[in-house]
Amino acid sequence: MEPNAGESHIIFGKYEMGKLLGQGTFAKVYHARDSVTAESVAVKVIKTEQVRKQGFMEQITREIAIMRLVRHPNVVQLKEVMATKTKIFLVMEYVKGGELFAKIAKGRLKEDSARKYFQQLISAIDYCHSRGVSHRDLKPENLLLDENENLKISDFGLSALPEQLRNDGMLHTQCGTPAYVAPEVLRRKGYDGARADIWSCGVILYVLLAGCLPFQEVNIMHMYKKIFKAEYEFPPWFSADSRRLISKLLVVDPSQRITVPEIMRAPWLSKVFKTPIPIEVQENNEIKGLSEKSMKRSKSSPPFYNAFEFISSMSSGFDLSGMFETHRKSGSLFTSKFSASTVMDKLESVAKKLNFNISISKKNEYKLKMRGVSEGRKGKLSVTAEIFEVAPEVAVVEFSREGGDTLEYKKFEEDVRPGLQDIVWSWQGEDSNG
Repeated sequence: MEPNAGESHIIFGKYEMGKLLGQGTFAKVYHARDSVTAESVAVKVIKTEQVRKQGFMEQITREIAIMRLVRHPNVVQLKEVMATKTKIFLVMEYVKGGELFAKIAKGRLKEDSARKYFQQLISAIDYCHSRGVSHRDLKPENLLLDENENLKISDFGLSALPEQLRNDGMLHTQCGTPAYVAPEVLRRKGYDGARADIWSCGVILYVLLAGCLPFQEVNIMHMYKKIFKAEYEFPPWFSADSRRLISKLLVVDPSQRITVPEIMRAPWLSKVFKTPIPIEVQENNEIKGLSEKSMKRSKSSPPFYNAFEFISSMSSGFDLSGMFETHRKSGSLFTSKFSASTVMDKLESVAKKLNFNISISKKNEYKLKMRGVSEGRKGKLSVTAEIFEVAPEVAVVEFSREGGDTLEYKKFEEDVRPGLQDIVWSWQGEDSNG
């Protein structure tokens, strides 16, 4: 599902894939266009099998969860996640201005420009920290600029969430880019991720104003020695206020390092500082569906199934269930390669054969309610089946018990499977047969 050179390729009936923007070990990033809105997006294509083999699935799930969590004007936004059996597609905001690093490579910035970018960086980092997220790899290469010259933080692959803290309340993974990493991280002891981010912000501010690193050595051990002592010099053009701020950011003892609220009150930064308003997070996990050409029932289509849920439920060893708010009642899932309308017809037929009364939801014609005719231990068994689209060629059907006894529901699951076997691709937790 990746485009070949010179070919236009549309994925999930929605995104027209364009040129390759970059690639890593497990993923490629493409420019793409939303065929409905004509909006440019970036699509990160991750091969799940390679990620699993190398043991990086947890890192990928964390990156996805964090990008959903940190919705701020100065953070690259995750728009949508889609999945097939072999790939995960992260649809992200396309930031076409390139890396801040490219601008610095041409020479140091004017103080007002540096102040603007640093204000936006601190605002975004403050928001990330308020959500319990430490970036852990802040550097100009991970700071992008949009068409309006506004900064956007990217690459949350090394970021940390509170659940990664050990019993001592600290993080212990040594990660990041050496020239930007806080001394406490390099010492391989426990560290506070938020305070380590502040050190990295100090290095970035120095680089913006100087056009070079504060701790620059060919020999990496010599560089580490300078970092451990916070040994650096200010160029003569640094203003007194900028020197004072950097001196409080690049403090070796993290407990004595300046905090974000203090940074925001610093005289150098507080000039013409407007705090961006964070983007409101949508709690509704359903995404509007794609139209289905051969729809028998009507021109409407079933909800587009949230790919986080799909990946969590259908892929062994890839559990995102604890990261999201949705909690189902007891139930089960299966995938099908048949159209939603065909699946719905089959569900109705099987329910009638099992002697269930059926009704279609008034709000969603791809939601079938089944009710048993006989009284059980806890009243009549009531089961809902709802169809979602994962892709034009893949539907997910979710059964949930709305009423009745658990054992009776288990028997229902056993009875319903034989009648559905000709449309089922894979049941939850089982390998596909196709």
